[in-house]
Amino acid sequence: MEYQILNTSTCLLVLLVFLPTGLGICPSSCKCSGNDRNVDCSGRNLTVLPQGLQDNLTYLNLSFNQFVDLDHQLTRFTNLRTLDISNNWLKNVPAHLPKSLWELYATNNNIKVLQKLDTAYQWNLRVLDISRNMVERAVLINNTLSSLKFLNLSSNKLWTVPTNMPYNIETVDLSNNFLSQILPGTLVRLQHLTSLYLHNNKFSYIPDKAFDQLSQLQVVTLYNNPWSCSDNQNILYVLQWVQGTAARVVGAPCADQLWPWASTTPAPAQPTALDSSPMIKGTKAADRETSAAAPEPTKVTKTHKQFKAKEVAPLATQSHPFLFPGTDRPLLHSPDGPQEAAATRTIHVQDSAEGNASLAPATGSSTTPMTLSITSGMPTNYSKMPQSTTATFRKEEATPSAPDARVPSRAS
Repeated sequence: MEYQILNTSTCLLVLLVFLPTGLGICPSSCKCSGNDRNVDCSGRNLTVLPQGLQDNLTYLNLSFNQFVDLDHQLTRFTNLRTLDISNNWLKNVPAHLPKSLWELYATNNNIKVLQKLDTAYQWNLRVLDISRNMVERAVLINNTLSSLKFLNLSSNKLWTVPTNMPYNIETVDLSNNFLSQILPGTLVRLQHLTSLYLHNNKFSYIPDKAFDQLSQLQVVTLYNNPWSCSDNQNILYVLQWVQGTAARVVGAPCADQLWPWASTTPAPAQPTALDSSPMIKGTKAADRETSAAAPEPTKVTKTHKQFKAKEVAPLATQSHPFLFPGTDRPLLHSPDGPQEAAATRTIHVQDSAEGNASLAPATGSSTTPMTLSITSGMPTNYSKMPQSTTATFRKEEATPSAPDARVPSRAS
């Protein structure tokens, strides 16, 4: 008799321990999986939490319901990793959420302010999505949310980019707001930021150095902002940053307008080393001049300009040497300073009758082809050559059968 009473007591004790768990392991209005630790109660028009939820839940979906307030009601789920409270009537982020959360989705509610205590103790939170709300101010505490990688505050009513964003964050979506300014130092610490979405806002310019520290940035969206393209003083920074960044910029500002610093007039051509001083060309330039139908008297062709020698006789009768510096020969070092290597050039000069009269007796022809050999610069055998540059005139006889034929030039 005593044995039967003891056996019955044991059975009742077992039923008392396991019966509540067995009956309340998954609420009737929800769907459960994963050993009943993943619970989906979405779309049930719930206003309060269903009865029978386990404390060791890891996933809880309460989206598309009629919740208005969930403060202090979710604290007991100490193993919860993912919480979805989107598409409800919540006016604020529920207070005292479990610190074990990894992902929090609270989109499409009536949240107006993101308070500092809403995220102050969420050290494990990796994803925070409060998009499509009415958030006008987001207050984050410095050195909190140290594990956060993804922050979505898009489609709200923010006027200023939130400060004190966690330094390890990788993606920030601030699109579809009323953002018009970035306070100094807001983005300085975001060394790991790879994606930044700023499209559909009210930016007219980006402050100087605002993006300079975003060394890991890969994508940034800037389209649909009222950029002040005519404000050269303020818009200049973002235009130059877009040109120099390695990130992919979607919707570059003022892309259909000329850059303020660009010049429409080409810069003047800088003289090269060969054009730094006037240089008399050789045989080719002279040959082109003598092949003309009516050549002008004594025309000497230079690199960029043409000069007409009008007074040939005084030039030919001078006895002192002429210096013709050339820059197409290497400089040689001498005791008196750098000298140029020797260079000999030959040009053809077609003198008039008056100019040739002072050089030699008339030969019966009206014109006499002349060959001018010029040795300029410093010869390579400096010790055996004079240090001055000499100009020697050398007359060649014209061919009787072809008075207008061109005489081959020869180097002295």
